[in-house]
Amino acid sequence: MTVAKKVNFKKPDWLRKKLVPTAQKEMEALLGKHGLHTICQEAKCPNISECYAKKNATFLILGNICTRRCTYCNVHTGKPTEVDIAEVDGVTESVLKLGLKFVVITSPARDDLKDGGAQQFYRVTKNILEKSPGTQVEILIPDFQAKEDSLKTVVDSGAVIIGHNVETVPSLYRVRKNASYKRSLQVLKRLKELGGDKIKTKSALMVGLGETEEEMVQVFKDLLEVGCKFLSIGQYLAPSGDYETVKEFVKPEQFERYKQIALDLGFDFVHSTPYARSSYLAHEYLSNEKNTI
Repeated sequence: MTVAKKVNFKKPDWLRKKLVPTAQKEMEALLGKHGLHTICQEAKCPNISECYAKKNATFLILGNICTRRCTYCNVHTGKPTEVDIAEVDGVTESVLKLGLKFVVITSPARDDLKDGGAQQFYRVTKNILEKSPGTQVEILIPDFQAKEDSLKTVVDSGAVIIGHNVETVPSLYRVRKNASYKRSLQVLKRLKELGGDKIKTKSALMVGLGETEEEMVQVFKDLLEVGCKFLSIGQYLAPSGDYETVKEFVKPEQFERYKQIALDLGFDFVHSTPYARSSYLAHEYLSNEKNTI
């Protein structure tokens, strides 16, 4: 019997990013001191060296074990640890130490918790804002199974941006375990209804999994319909051979095309490049709102 081999694409020139190992070690030492995790580390983000060199990081609260097993994501799946209240002060101390003016907080899916972890998002955000009043906070949440109380809790946290990623087009949703496209749109819609003008909602899409431009444009329209005006589009890169296979390395020109289409449709800010991720250069969304940078 012949076993089919996985296709291994060679990364094109535009996906070869320079690493800064020294900066990475320094940041990891600081985070390790407080027992903290970042999504940068857990998801093997290709921007990790660049962001760490700039003292930027997306803090991963509620541990580093996810209750879902999405086939594109490197975050470990298993039985999560208990909620650690100490990480509330740990994150805040790191923010103060780094002098951060814009912070992104995210978490793995915690379906084992009644509120999905919403209260911990609230505690961390409130603590940062209380002890570092000049800092703005963005939170990137799982779907909380669309529970109303959980969504209201994070809306009331004081975060200026609340993100929830749809990740891909509906036809490819098999890669998102225990999630649904419809529910993700419902979450974004309810966040905007609850938050009104005091918050901006944001979402992100991966490309290179086999989606079509027509499908992408329909997702743009669906996001706008639920009031989401910030969008990130980036190239999917498999963490290893055990994950979804990259079907295509989308060219930079197509990323530019997606950005222009999305802006023309009505988004306030779009970051669309091969290396874009939902929290990459997150501070630019508010500062460059309505620009086409």
